Order: sequence, then structure tokens, then C-alpha cells
Amino acid sequence: MVRINQNFLKLPGGYLFPEIGRRVRAFSAQNPPKPLIRLGIGDVTQPLAPAVVEAMVKASKEMGEKETFRGYCEETCCAYDFLRFAIRDSYGEREVDIADDEIFVSDGAKSDCGSIGDIFSVDNVVAVCDPVYPVYVDTNAMSGRAGEYDGEKWTRLIYLPCTEENSFFPDLPAGPAPDLIYLCSPNNPTGAAATKEQLKVWVDYANANGSVILFDSAYEAFISQSGIPHSIFEVEGAKTCAIEFRSFSKSAGFTGTRCAYTVIPKELEREGVSLNALWSRRQGTKFNGVPYVVQRAAQAVFTPEGKAQTRAAIDYYLNNAKVIKEGLTAAGLTVYGGVNAPYLWVKTPNGMPSWDFFDLLLKKACVVTTPGAGFGPSGEGYIRVTAFGDADATVEAVERIVSVI
Repeated sequence: MVRINQNFLKLPGGYLFPEIGRRVRAFSAQNPPKPLIRLGIGDVTQPLAPAVVEAMVKASKEMGEKETFRGYCEETCCAYDFLRFAIRDSYGEREVDIADDEIFVSDGAKSDCGSIGDIFSVDNVVAVCDPVYPVYVDTNAMSGRAGEYDGEKWTRLIYLPCTEENSFFPDLPAGPAPDLIYLCSPNNPTGAAATKEQLKVWVDYANANGSVILFDSAYEAFISQSGIPHSIFEVEGAKTCAIEFRSFSKSAGFTGTRCAYTVIPKELEREGVSLNALWSRRQGTKFNGVPYVVQRAAQAVFTPEGKAQTRAAIDYYLNNAKVIKEGLTAAGLTVYGGVNAPYLWVKTPNGMPSWDFFDLLLKKACVVTTPGAGFGPSGEGYIRVTAFGDADATVEAVERIVSVI
């Protein structure tokens, strides 16, 4: 008889965003008084940059000609040289030396953050920031690393509280060192961005204890303040303890196009084994690469035209963030983030539970947000608001929220 993976049955309810979708659909069926404005799920709204579209069109035409048709990608790391070299050179612009065969192109940072556990033993102890992007937690629960869910936390995970008191950046754990440490900067959901000094503390800690930092920098393109690292590899010592995940989804509008990359330095070894080699073996076995057309589109992001055009979209979203932050702050709400990230972390009024505030804004203001409780215990008492909406709709959403609080 077939046996299923029982760890899936331990997961509480559904994944956060499908649950939000269920509530929104149920409300929409009741004929809401106003059109919904969605500032919940972090999906982009601006179209792909013209340079990206032009590259995709050209590549599509190539695929229609015998002389330029491409089949399986047989180049290093399931990625074409032209994209790996462009990514490598982009690191070089920040004086970070990354070799092209340390870059693995994939269909999304979400996929890689969830799949990276394949190369690590199930016995490893995992630490996550709290609040946290749910993928880190749920995929480790699925693999059996998380233990049991007690109604609030997983028993084998180490939670690293990120609160007002520590400016939403975790302190080192007091007990035994975890093996795998998920860090995200700029952070999803709080919008906080770590300084080089803050990251250096964790890099030194990981190297001293043999831990590995799984560093999600999917939102690095939104960093607007100087002194904030765009990559953990800007920190001395990170190449022997860190893996970095990056994405074109939010930086270049690829949420529906799907392309990302993971960087694993060849210096990074554990138990005498190269983690770069392990991930290469994993990807070569389970993945045939991102489509040629999409890789050409991603390459165009690094051209002068692509950089300027995608920067304009990022500035558009950051201006939305400014509108939200200023509007909600003026109305008396406490708002964090929105400066180096497209997310704002908003404290609920009068200690209202986050799902209750979510429902209030949905039913009274017809604005969709994300309840903080869905990101972990320390997320209770907050909602996450995204700046990825239309500019005019964002202004109206702020007005609606202010009218009902």
C-alpha cells in the first residue's frame, strides 16, 4: 500500500495567500459596495520593460527558425552563458567577485528557497526569523525538519523574534547554534533592511559554528539608502557560510515570466563536501532550466536600457510606498518599512488581532491586505501592505483605510 508523506498532514490549514484568496472570494460573492483594491499579495502591476519585451520577441523568433532554434540547455548550471555572465558582471559592479559557475538560474527564488533543503540532512536544526516568509517554514515542515505544530509554533524550529524592540532584525540565539539560518533583507514582511554591521555578526556566528545562512535578497533592488548591502557577499567571510537567493520577479516584473538565480560559492563546504557541487547535482537531476526566451529576457534587464526601465518601475512602487507610509502615519497608525522595500508593516490599532483588522479593511474599506499572524507568532498585531498596486488605486486605498480606522 502506498504511504504518503505524513508531514504534509501536520501543516495547519492552507498556505497563507490561498486563505486570503478564499476570504476575498467569499466577500466578493456578497456584492461588495466598492471595487476591491488589492494590497495584499505582493504581485507586480507594471508591465515588463520595453527592453525585456523586445528581447523576448527576438528570442521567440529565433525559436521559430531551424538555424537558431534551441532545445535543452546543456550549458553550466542549466543556464546559458550570456545570462550567467550578465549576473556575474552585475555583482562585479558592487565589487563582489562571483564566478559564473557559482550562479544557478531557476524559475523563482520561492522554488529555490523551498528546494535548497534537498542538499541538507533532515536532522539539521533550522532557524527562521519571526515574522517570516511562510515558504521557509512550510517547506521545512514538509521535509520533516520542523517537528510538530503546537498551534502557534513548530517544535523543532528556532524562532528568531524580529520586533519593534530589536528594529525587526534578529538577535543571535541564546542556545545551541542552528545548522541552517534563514535571513531575508530587505525583509519580507517587515520591510526592514540589515546593515553590513548587522550581517557581519551573523556571518561570524555562522562561520564559528559551522552553520549555513540561507540569505534571501529578492528585494535588494528596492534598497534606496546608502550603507545597506545589496548582497550578503559584500560582507567579509560570507563566502564560506552563505547561500544567496535572488529574483527577477519584483525587481523586473517577472512574477508571471518566472526567472531567478541562486549563488553558492565554491568555497562553501560542509563535511568536506562542496555545497555548490551538491546543488549542481540536484538541479541537473530535477530541473532542465528556464526557457531560452525567458533567459534572454532576463539578460536584457542588465542592459543600460533595461536597467533604466526597470529602475523606473521600482521607483514607481517606492513612491506608492511613500504615499502609504505618509498617509497611514498621518492617520495615527504606526508604520514600518516602505523605504528600502516594497512592503509596509503596519501596527493594528488598539491591539486588534491581525485577522480581525484584515477583515475590517476588507469588509469596510474593500482593501485587501495581509494579516501579520500569517507570518508567524511575532507577526500578530500587524498587517503587511504592499506597494505594488496602481498609483491612483494606492492613493484611494489609503483614503479608504483612513476612513474606517
